[in-house]
Formats: sequence, structure tokens, C-alpha cells
Amino acid sequence: MKKVSIIAVLVLVSIIVIIPTAIVTPYIGAGANVQDDNQAETSGEKQENLSAEPTAKEEDPYVVSVFRSQDKTVDDMPLEEYVVGVVASEMPAEFELEALKAQSLAARTYVVKYLLNGGGDEKNDPITDTVQHQVYKSEEELKRIWKEDYSWKIKKVKKAVAETKGKIITYEGKPITPSFFSTSNGYTENSEDYWQNPIPYLVSVESPWDRESPKFEDQKIVTIEKAEQALGINFNANPTIETLARTSSNRIETIKIAGKEFSGRKVREALDLRSSDFTVEQKSNHLVFRTKGYGHGVGMSQYGANGMAEEGKTYKEILKYYYKGTKITEIESDPERVTALKQ
Repeated sequence: MKKVSIIAVLVLVSIIVIIPTAIVTPYIGAGANVQDDNQAETSGEKQENLSAEPTAKEEDPYVVSVFRSQDKTVDDMPLEEYVVGVVASEMPAEFELEALKAQSLAARTYVVKYLLNGGGDEKNDPITDTVQHQVYKSEEELKRIWKEDYSWKIKKVKKAVAETKGKIITYEGKPITPSFFSTSNGYTENSEDYWQNPIPYLVSVESPWDRESPKFEDQKIVTIEKAEQALGINFNANPTIETLARTSSNRIETIKIAGKEFSGRKVREALDLRSSDFTVEQKSNHLVFRTKGYGHGVGMSQYGANGMAEEGKTYKEILKYYYKGTKITEIESDPERVTALKQ
């Protein structure tokens, strides 16, 4: 089958309106940058009986160009290979297979939408392998990271990707912004409560499974000096803290610190808090922040997805629960579109 660039899927949909993209910090690697979020983590091994990988490999007609940030090079790779590297980087392989399948559709949908929107600031910019877009690790990188666990982990991730091959999430015929994050505070967030614009499929839903996440609650101590620098305040001159409003999901909407008003998102990002659902208390020359959840809270909760999968829910049920009103669509569902892609 002749390879063509996945950019050819421009014929897939009509004009796409650019809306904020969701970015998460990689599960693999050090640090917890939350432009957007550290995704789910889990401890211990969970080896499962997995069927052997298919020996006959179908050639993937779609190619993704990925900018490798460490080497400053661009690698061209088949779409499904790219999705494997993203899922392995963004969700723990220990998670349930159906949760990994849900993550596979999120990863595939993200890159399709990215390319449909023109591929970045400059037309046809390659997608990056960092939190700027989606974290991607090659199999060689995964071997070094997973070590003796590589074999069963990669087999499980590949199984999840293979069983959802070619599927994306759409709303009214267009690929969605598949926002996801690690752990909710018990509810996901309305998109307009974190970003500026409402997105019809990114609405608040209950997510009780997240209480089982090791990141459900956290405490961070910040010196008043650091808070003053990060927020541009003079706390000693006005040592007051007042929560003004919370969103429907109980995250901070607005808070006044030292007489200055902030959004919960602003405080979270400035002080690198795990969540915008927090309380804050002064103790001596420190501020103590107690948070619930991990991430911006918009879209699919990874721990919620895993909890649903543990209860027997399928990846389709997971995606339809967290992305309201969406459908799962085959990239090659339209015969005319297939013909155009293979020209």
C-alpha cells in the first residue's frame, strides 16, 4: 500500500475551529510539569495474560512526522506506531486494557486533529514528542526505561492500540480535543471553568473512582517569599486569604491573596500545585496548600478510566462517559475518503 502523509486526512472533515489543546506531563521521565498535567502513576507490576501479538503486520498508510526534541531531528513513522509510543508514555501499562484502549483513541484523535488544523504555528510543522503536544517514546527508549518489564508492558500497549486501530473520537463529525488528566477531585471540570470557552463535550461529570488514586490528596508547603515572587504580592503587608468563588466541581474559581484577586488556575500554575481544588492556610512564614486531584480536571480522568475498566466498562463506555455526545469513528469509514487517501 502506498504511503501517504496523514495530512491527507484534511478531506476527513470540514473546517476545524481551533480550541485549546490538553497536554499532560509524561508518566515516563522525571519532574511534574503541569502545562498540563502529570498523568496517572501506579506502583507494582500487573502482568496479564495477553494474546500474542499478530505476526502479520499490515502496512500503515498514514505517516506522522515527529520532532524528536533531544536529537533535534524529525522522524517519520506509521501512525499506529506513533500511537503506541504515546500511550506507553502517557498512561501506566499496569492499567486495565480497556483504559489503555481509551487512551489510544485519545492519542490518535489528538494527532489527527493537530494535522487537520494545519500542524502548528507554521503549516505542516511536525508534532513534538514533549508535553507541548503529546509525549512520545520510541521502543528503544522504552526498553531502557522499563528494563525487565519491557516485554509484557509493550505487548499490552500494542494490544490496546491494535484493537482500536484507525478509530478516533468525533463530535458532529469532527475530531475532538481529547483533553485528559491524571486524577479528579471526584468531578471533572467544565471546559469554560478552566479555559475561556465552553466546549459541548467537555462538561463536568462525577468521577468517584479517582478516590483510589495515590494522587487524590496532596499537601504542598510554599514559603511566603516564594508565593510573593510567583504571584506578585506583598503578603506581609496584607496577610489575608479569602476564597471568593468555587466552580460547580468545587475547584477554586477566584481567590484573593494579600488583597489581590486570582483565578484558581493562575495560583495552581504559578505555584505548581497539583490541582485547582485547594485550601490554603498560613503557618508562620509558610503557606500550606492542600489539594484534591491532579491535573486541570477537563475531559477524561485517567484514574477514572481505569476505575471504570476495573468495573467491567469498555473503552467505548469510558470515552462516551467523559466526552459527552461524542462518537467513535473509523478514519476510513467513508469510501470516497479512502479513495482520496490512497491516490
